[in-house]
Amino acid sequence: MAVTALHAAATGMQAQDTKLDVLANNLANVNTAGFKRSRVNFEDLLYQVKREPGIRNADDEPIPHGIQVGLGVEISGTQQAFTQGSVERTEQELDLLIEGSGFFQVQAIHDGDVITAYTRNGNFTRNSEGNIVLANSDGSILEPPITIPDDAQSVSIGNNGEVSVRQQGSPTQTVVGQIELARFVNPEGLGQIGSNLFRETDASGPAVTGSPQTDGLGTIRQSRLELSNVDPVRELIQLILTQRSFELNSQTIQAADQALQTVANLRRF
Repeated sequence: MAVTALHAAATGMQAQDTKLDVLANNLANVNTAGFKRSRVNFEDLLYQVKREPGIRNADDEPIPHGIQVGLGVEISGTQQAFTQGSVERTEQELDLLIEGSGFFQVQAIHDGDVITAYTRNGNFTRNSEGNIVLANSDGSILEPPITIPDDAQSVSIGNNGEVSVRQQGSPTQTVVGQIELARFVNPEGLGQIGSNLFRETDASGPAVTGSPQTDGLGTIRQSRLELSNVDPVRELIQLILTQRSFELNSQTIQAADQALQTVANLRRF
């Protein structure tokens, strides 16, 4: 009946509306450092089985196909793409890039609790106490904490994450800390909490931490930033496809409505 078509098309419009929201968020963050684009995965719903495939006909032969009518579509999940974004060279000493796998660790507040959050965004700076913090709206402190002395003339960060400073009046550099990175078995299972931060979940598995260039972790590059991995051209193409899919589902609803109207106007003669 056309009622089934109405419900199936409605689920299609709802799914495409969600995809539109995800695409809009991707495009909105095209200039967000360290941002990872998301895609929407779909799956079909249950089927009304009007005839089972393989049942036997009058000649006791198995029928090669049955009659199964689908009930629509739903969103199975949003999946993040952790491909490396493009690289921008900067003149900032505390701009850091992870070349390869891994996340920076910072302190963050989530649901009223202080947690360890993770980010690919490497635009760090110093707060009033000299601590290295993420230049986001929360000023999340890098973990483990590293403090830059007030009289530091320059900061040097090695590919292995070792942080050294040259202080006023000293001809040599002094090591003041070690940056540690974290990786996950399933980074796509991380939860997004905003401010360029992710949180650990059961789906991601526990964090495996260590120094850069060890245990499968990437390399630190100073005075570089990883930009968003959003490809505007791809997102605009998906935007057009989503709009057309939405329109097709709306036309299906119109056709089903016309069929129901025809049935309702039937008269007995």
